[in-house]
Amino acid sequence: MQLTMLGVGSSAGTPVIACQCATCLSDNPRNKRTRCSSLITLDNGKNILIDTGPDIRQQALREGITHVDAVLYTHTHADHMHGIDDLRAFCQRQRQQIPLYGRPDAMEHIVSKFGYTIREAGDYWDLPILSVNPVEQAFELFGTQILPVPIMHGRLAMYGYRVGKLAYLTDASEIPPSSMALLEDLDVLLLDCLRYTPHYTHFSLEQALEQAAIIGAKQTYLIHMTHEMEYETVSKMLPSSVQVGYDGLKLEIADF
Repeated sequence: MQLTMLGVGSSAGTPVIACQCATCLSDNPRNKRTRCSSLITLDNGKNILIDTGPDIRQQALREGITHVDAVLYTHTHADHMHGIDDLRAFCQRQRQQIPLYGRPDAMEHIVSKFGYTIREAGDYWDLPILSVNPVEQAFELFGTQILPVPIMHGRLAMYGYRVGKLAYLTDASEIPPSSMALLEDLDVLLLDCLRYTPHYTHFSLEQALEQAAIIGAKQTYLIHMTHEMEYETVSKMLPSSVQVGYDGLKLEIADF
């Protein structure tokens, strides 16, 4: 399967509005970060989107995405789901309902706040046509096992996901021991790394490197970064098994 990093930025994106720091003014395209999201393309061609941030339209146009077959939600903070309306274009093109998956409380939130999108297909496609599917354990999607990985985002319980030899952990401040057991034998890990200094709802660079060493994936990529994290500067600080993720990076990953 293939993973495309659609966005590796934090909630403000990079460049940050009105900021004059070196990262925001950089002409290195790897310092241009849209809000955090990724796309998994299975070997059967099915596209599974992870989160729908506010930049999903821009990301889809940039990467030439023509269809979305399902969405995995990590949690429902604005920078991870407020692009949900842009799923309408895929519903219109595909003429089919798109299923959403996530924690039961996340699905309840979507029904409460975006209830107009939860409906069956009919004669009109002027709104997204979506379905909610609460999950609490591993499930099969398009012939592939999807494993929710419970993690903590400050005091908020949320999901990362494991698909084959890939794990995706954004917005993490703690990985419980029971979830560590789900992260063995990874080829690729995408891991939250907000900034240099500690934050109560995210891993800092030091914490992310500690977690990466414990998990021991063959290759770890840092995601969900603020403008503090200048690409070249951070890259020089990392061991060979860890890299700085960037918008548009594509990775080929073994399914099993």
